[in-house]
Amino acid sequence: MADELEFIEQGLQRSQIDEFFAEELARAGYGGMDLAPTPMGMQIVLKAEKPGMVIGKGGKNIRKITTQLEERFDLEDPQIDVQEVDEPDLNAQIVADRLANALERGWYFRKAGHTTIDRIMESGALGAEIVLSGKVTGNRGRVEKFNRGYIKHNGEPAEEIVDHGKGVAVMKLGTIGVNVKIIPPNAELPDDFEIQEDADIEDLVVDEAEAGEDLEELLEGEGDEVAAEDDEAADVEDAAESAEFDDEEVIEEAIEADDEVEEELDELADEVEGEDDEFSDVDEEAAETAEDLLDEMDDEEGGEE
Repeated sequence: MADELEFIEQGLQRSQIDEFFAEELARAGYGGMDLAPTPMGMQIVLKAEKPGMVIGKGGKNIRKITTQLEERFDLEDPQIDVQEVDEPDLNAQIVADRLANALERGWYFRKAGHTTIDRIMESGALGAEIVLSGKVTGNRGRVEKFNRGYIKHNGEPAEEIVDHGKGVAVMKLGTIGVNVKIIPPNAELPDDFEIQEDADIEDLVVDEAEAGEDLEELLEGEGDEVAAEDDEAADVEDAAESAEFDDEEVIEEAIEADDEVEEELDELADEVEGEDDEFSDVDEEAAETAEDLLDEMDDEEGGEE
């Protein structure tokens, strides 16, 4: 199986297990879970407001849940550890379920939202946000938000620090989605800072004389670097000029070689022309000799007659 498909399958299984616990442990105040695969099996840590109801009398309920996990989700030897939530008003999942139950019992959404978020801030939270979406007052769906304090909406702090919880209130007109975000107390945010009033700043104060010396050293170092760069540039220019001179010498030698070749060709042409003149003189003499022979033959034939 490809890695992408394996990640998708693991996320889907995790969501299904979370929904299963939310349905089975709603009365016990289910506050979320953590899954951790181990060589001995799947380690599951449950957070609940009432751990006794999760375990059941003599461990009956926890054994039933373990059997269902093995049958429905094909988990090998799941080991469940139940932990009690110290402050339920700071657990986003428990707060979301409480608010959904309050809406189902007929609480007006504004009263329920303000009361819930006030209890969260009174418990020491740094910030909280409640979002109700759906048919809260009529046939038309809308979104209502309740904010207190400081909240992160994106980035790594929104994933690692902010506690998320979701719930659903089933009303006569339709369902209302409940989304709760809480930043717990003592959370270390990346943009936090602290002002120390009695801090010793002697080590932090920079002496002007030392700063001037350091600046001069820096400037001298920069001057040396600039001089070195200029020397390197001059060397590069000299190398380029010498390369140009070498190229010019090679070109001149090539031109001189071409001139010598042309002179040799001219000499050969002159020699060929002299030989042609000699051949023409020989031809003229042969022609005169032939004419003389013909004249003698004609004279002899005339004397015989």
